Amino acid sequence: MNRIGFIASTLLVALALLSSTLFVVDQRQFGIVYALGQIKEVITEPGLNFKLPPPFQNVSYIDKRLLTLDSVDAEPMLTAEKQRVVIDWYVRWRVTEPSQYIRNVGLDETAGANQLNRVVRNAFQEEINKRTVKDLLSLKREQLMADVKREVLEAVKGAKPWGVDVVDVRITRVDYVETITESVYRRMEAERKRVANELRSTGAAEGEKIRADADRQREVAVANAYRDAQKIKGEGDAEAARIYADAFGRDAQFAQFYRSLEAYKSSFSRKSDVVVMDPSSNEFFRVFRGGQAGAPAAAPKK
Repeated sequence: MNRIGFIASTLLVALALLSSTLFVVDQRQFGIVYALGQIKEVITEPGLNFKLPPPFQNVSYIDKRLLTLDSVDAEPMLTAEKQRVVIDWYVRWRVTEPSQYIRNVGLDETAGANQLNRVVRNAFQEEINKRTVKDLLSLKREQLMADVKREVLEAVKGAKPWGVDVVDVRITRVDYVETITESVYRRMEAERKRVANELRSTGAAEGEKIRADADRQREVAVANAYRDAQKIKGEGDAEAARIYADAFGRDAQFAQFYRSLEAYKSSFSRKSDVVVMDPSSNEFFRVFRGGQAGAPAAAPKK
């Protein structure tokens, strides 16, 4: 029984020792084998590999994929005209030489990102100091990014190469600092209000002009219509007078009788009207008096 336990323990120890000598390198990684703190081997191809068990040899991994570094701070930068602007940027980079990277940068990607962030920010500050805000917002932005990329590559491939490659540098946003942005917005708002008030004033003036012209045309039209109406009315009155004169000229007695009837009609237009006078001595009722005498006064001729 003790022999079986000894054999099982030996097998377990052997398996543990064997497993400590085997490691797998993923296709997305570099495998770095250390021997007593020194880089022994850099494995770039994926697969199963062997090493000595710890503490004689250890292995670490570094990502070989294309990495993205985004700007993390919002410190303003000064342009050529001393304007304070805030920019957002990102960098696409990768580790190409793991040995150089470990010796000069660090053991993982975070160390490289931190140092690269400092270098890129300094390069942006240097280039933005040479340019105006207009240059940052125009097509010259492409030249700015190319210059920053060139400076960053010079820094990472200098006397002590980092073992990295910078693929691209891009600006995603350029903006004034918050205090300047608020003042710009207020100035833009005031300008828009001024333009709106100017347009309203112009519209009101045009409206008054149109209304005045319409009133003038209305007055002219009403005056012309009144003139034409009065002219037609005068012509009608003249024609009626002519017809009346012609009709009354044929029989004067009938005309007098008709006018007397019209006068009576006008005097007694309502049932409540009362006229007090002496019909025997008043000329107004001469026609009635002629009727009471039995002779028809002003009998019209057929």
